[in-house]
Amino acid sequence: MMSFLGEFIGTMLLIIFGGGVVAGVILKGTKSENSGWIVITTGWGLGVVVAIYAAASLSGAHLNPAVTIALASVGDFEWNRVPLYILAQMLGAFTGAVIVWIHYLPHWKETKDPATQLAVFSTGPAIRSTWANLVSEIIGTFILVFAIFAIGSNKFSEGLNPLVVGGLVIVIGLSLGGTTGYAINPARDLGPRIAHFILPIIGKGKSDWNYSWIPVIGPIIGGTLGALIYKALFKQELYSMLYVVAPITVLIIIIAVVKENRSVK
Repeated sequence: MMSFLGEFIGTMLLIIFGGGVVAGVILKGTKSENSGWIVITTGWGLGVVVAIYAAASLSGAHLNPAVTIALASVGDFEWNRVPLYILAQMLGAFTGAVIVWIHYLPHWKETKDPATQLAVFSTGPAIRSTWANLVSEIIGTFILVFAIFAIGSNKFSEGLNPLVVGGLVIVIGLSLGGTTGYAINPARDLGPRIAHFILPIIGKGKSDWNYSWIPVIGPIIGGTLGALIYKALFKQELYSMLYVVAPITVLIIIIAVVKENRSVK
């Protein structure tokens, strides 16, 4: 029960800070309107730090189904606990999104563009290209999970690991986030997207369900591959799942490259 509570609270805080900074930057009439991408990436990164501190002692602070599945795929987490963690993460993300909506209540009617409203809740591509967008989410989450394992293998002064992970999230956003908005977390995207679908937001449009599978499947593939590759390279531990996930990833990249090259002609 405490693990469930930790994942719920941690993911809720993650979305309150992350969704909240996006809302502050893009909704009309806020004091932080148009303050830019660096503000957004910094807010997300620091939000991760606070969320980890809040949840770590209760649940280990996965806060991300892709991380939970990645840990389970290399034997660092029990598969029978995965559904409970993911449920807590999804409910926490949904609740955090509702709180962001309430906090910015007067600003929704001032924001006339439905796409801008949706962007507070969920990610979307800068250039819509299904396979390329999927590759971006795979790469971003591969880096996230691979680097989390690497960070965990180093010794820091007690309590500093969350700060390093927060810095990791900031640099992923700055370096790789410009393509899809770097969901790198299925709960971060799907939970708030469901909230957008349900909430009575003034002037809202559709929730873009056609795109919604990409920030779910991409992070799961990328995160799992990141864990498997780290274990293979640095621990000399090979898992059979690597021989499934790696070829799937290569195939997706090949399809993306072929599709983009064909679109030029």
